[in-house]
Amino acid sequence: MFDMIRIQRLQAALCDAGAGAMHIRDTASIEWLTGFAGVFDEEEAHALFVPARGDEVWLHTDSRYELAAKREAASTPVVVDVEAKGFAAWALERSSHDGLAERPLAIETSIPLAEYRALEQAFGSADAFVETEGLIMGLRAIKDAREVERLAAAQAVTDAAFASIVDYIEPGMTERDIQLELDRLMLTGGADGLAFPSIVASGPNGASPHAIVSERRIQQGDCIVMDFGARKDGYCSDMTRTVFVGRPEGQMLEAWEVLRRANEAVEGALRPGMTGKEAHELALRVLDEGGFGGLMGHGLGHGVGIQVHEAPVLSPRNGSALVPGNVVTVEPGIYVPDRFGMRLEDFGVVTEDGSQVLTRTTHEMIVV
Repeated sequence: MFDMIRIQRLQAALCDAGAGAMHIRDTASIEWLTGFAGVFDEEEAHALFVPARGDEVWLHTDSRYELAAKREAASTPVVVDVEAKGFAAWALERSSHDGLAERPLAIETSIPLAEYRALEQAFGSADAFVETEGLIMGLRAIKDAREVERLAAAQAVTDAAFASIVDYIEPGMTERDIQLELDRLMLTGGADGLAFPSIVASGPNGASPHAIVSERRIQQGDCIVMDFGARKDGYCSDMTRTVFVGRPEGQMLEAWEVLRRANEAVEGALRPGMTGKEAHELALRVLDEGGFGGLMGHGLGHGVGIQVHEAPVLSPRNGSALVPGNVVTVEPGIYVPDRFGMRLEDFGVVTEDGSQVLTRTTHEMIVV
């Protein structure tokens, strides 16, 4: 659903940057700015032109998307243009209207180099542009109430799939068997698609945080890491649960208890003003104090929205404060090479005075 407030937030940022307009080629950002449903796929076949002032914006696409785009654009200020013209030439033509060429055209630094060269050639000079880094992603990082509702709906599908998969898992089946059933449960349970390829990693394979699903058979004494998410109404979910084939003992049991403490310590502390770096370091302290320091090499979490990986991140790289509306994962992990790995991941929204976890699945130990 189109929301002019998103356009106005971008326009305010463009005015601050001294730009006359912005040429946008990232499909996810175009989808977010327009709010169009059922139009875009994985192909980068679109451009959006947003003047720093005014109500009209222009979407350049082609005949494959024309009907869907015009349907969504009805009763909105989005003008759909399907003229067979290169994106650089189209951006130049749009910039020539209404005196927009008097100020530079904003482009994101993430634009492919070949496209930048085409723009540079069309406009005749690099001085025609002002480069912005992560400008739209920064806007996308603050979710509105409608976005949070859609994220929660995607998570509800994911929670339901997990509740069913734990009754399905048995020793002797393969990681691939579990992955296929997990995906089926999400797709038949209301998902429009998968947020990302599901991870199922058992035994020593779990020590690789992004393990590729294999034909390894589940064995008694394994722990199984499942990292998965649904896509629904344009928004993603992301969760990880570790289940045990038989009750764990020794180091595996200790690791689980420390991992849970790390997750819950961060979720209890998340609030506006906390930085991504501070959240990450809190999790590391809990792991270290529990005797499992140095066994989590990845960042603690990331933003979730239209894409499964968005801003902000909870990692040593992010010294910026969290703000209300940020939606982030909290996913500490412990990875013991050649033995096992485990991860516990929820995601939730930062509120005015804390945070609200959107994941509803229990943190209690699950033994299958």
